[in-house]
Amino acid sequence: MWRAVKRGYTAEPWLLLIAFALTICAALPDALFALWLMLLANGLLQDNSVYIWVGALGLGLSATLTWALRVVSDRTQRRFRDRVSIALESHVAHLQASVSTIAHHERPEYLDRLTVLRDQVFTLDHMYHSMFATAGWFIRLGITGALLCSVHPSLLLLAVAALPTVVSSTTRPGVERRIEEQNAPASRLSKHLFDIATTASPGKEVRLSNIGDRVIHDRHQAWRRWYRPIARARWHTAGISVVAWAIFGAGYVGAVVFTVYVLAAPPGAALLVLAAGSRLAAYISATVGELGFLRGIWMDGAKRLAWLEDYAEAMTKQRKNPVPADLKRGITFDSVTFCYPGTGSPALENVSFHIDAGAVVALVGENGAGKTTIVKLLAGMYEPTSGRILVDGKDLGQMDPLAWRERLAGAFQDFFRFELVADQTVGLGDQPRIDSRPAVETAVTRAGAEDVLDQLPSGLDTQLGPTWQNGVEVSFGQWQKLSLARGFMRDEPLLLMLDEPTAALDAETEHALFERYAKAAQQNGNSQTESATGRITLLVSHRFSTVRMADQIIVMEGSRVVECGSHEELMMSAGQYAELYEIQASSYR
Repeated sequence: MWRAVKRGYTAEPWLLLIAFALTICAALPDALFALWLMLLANGLLQDNSVYIWVGALGLGLSATLTWALRVVSDRTQRRFRDRVSIALESHVAHLQASVSTIAHHERPEYLDRLTVLRDQVFTLDHMYHSMFATAGWFIRLGITGALLCSVHPSLLLLAVAALPTVVSSTTRPGVERRIEEQNAPASRLSKHLFDIATTASPGKEVRLSNIGDRVIHDRHQAWRRWYRPIARARWHTAGISVVAWAIFGAGYVGAVVFTVYVLAAPPGAALLVLAAGSRLAAYISATVGELGFLRGIWMDGAKRLAWLEDYAEAMTKQRKNPVPADLKRGITFDSVTFCYPGTGSPALENVSFHIDAGAVVALVGENGAGKTTIVKLLAGMYEPTSGRILVDGKDLGQMDPLAWRERLAGAFQDFFRFELVADQTVGLGDQPRIDSRPAVETAVTRAGAEDVLDQLPSGLDTQLGPTWQNGVEVSFGQWQKLSLARGFMRDEPLLLMLDEPTAALDAETEHALFERYAKAAQQNGNSQTESATGRITLLVSHRFSTVRMADQIIVMEGSRVVECGSHEELMMSAGQYAELYEIQASSYR
């Protein structure tokens, strides 16, 4: 809760203070309504013009100020909430992006928390309004309690009768939220199926396979699995709330009877108890409603936000090893084992190999052998379950992941389509130079993507994506070349990772592209000039015509390394690589 207050104060300090002060001020005239009513009644009964004027003016001022201050307070709070909501959304996005690994995107228990938090981040700004309102309602309750106490201290027992309503209202949202989180997988499935049925990407396959009705049916069933336990919980908590409010109603009737018949209080005092008691019911209802909101949205939402903050901080551990300016010795996998979150079988098992600085290395093997996993570990997307990855003899796990990734470049088969202007889509590969047209053009040339620009109506100034104004449709192969160009934006990376980034291109084009780039990489790695970085180029491909140009070929099978060497060495050993090479070569003969 304190973190949430600090977050709002950091974003908009003056608006927060002004909004809070206005809410408190608006509570005072409203809470004094019963007092003015009593003075007016006593003045009429006693023919006291002072009481009559004070009571009448008090009622008028209370009504006017309550309305005016509420309007100003609402406008101020809306302005504050609009501004702080952007700050909160940015904060949540920054926290997720700042986590050095991506394991939290693949662990079901984390995904459920993040799903609820993403749904709530758009309502987290309401927590400040609820916090201010709760303070205002407590002030009203305090003034009302003082007015009742002025008639007789025992009337404060009416507040005791309200305790069951407070308990029921504050526990209800927690129960419902707990049920929602337990059934979050069904909610995620329902939303996923809804996206399948309504978005463009799966539209062709949905229609081709005629599964629209099936998707809609499954989506409804998933929604019902999510909603049924929540509905049962709501009926249960509603029944408890009815009993709690019945207890308060009985207490209110008892307070009125006690005032009139036991105390034989004057009509003005009885009128005060009637007015204050009825307002007490409204105040308690509003207070427990806000407390329920705080429990359901603020407490749960803020707890998840605090969890994400703690998780991001825990994952950002102290890293002592500096990232080398250039590679001298290379990269070593030392008995590395890795299991993906939520899985029991290892994706890599006791993997060990060494890559010399300046080398061009190819990873080959069947699907699921662990090639992409090696790339992800080298990119710092995950940390090994056991073993170490050494960069020039220093543990990669002890290096700053952001500093390490600034020295990486690469392209992947499962690239993302950034529907931006073409030069920005490419320039994102080196954010500090995103606006450098020469750097973008150089990257396009490295990727052999000049033909893509020739087909775009405005070249690098073309908006990509048909859903945008003046946007153009781009084929998968063209997207892949632009992704490859994005991966080539950085001039002097320590490690260039190419994880099947040209699968949509023909074998001849891929071979020519990587032959040119491998030569450049080898010249860079073997150069004796000061600009040489000892860059390692890591290539994952199923095309052995491309793979054979590598200095070193690592053959994977069943999460293990089974062979390692140059093309010539592996062919002479007549092992698995030679067998796979011959099978593929025979299909071209």
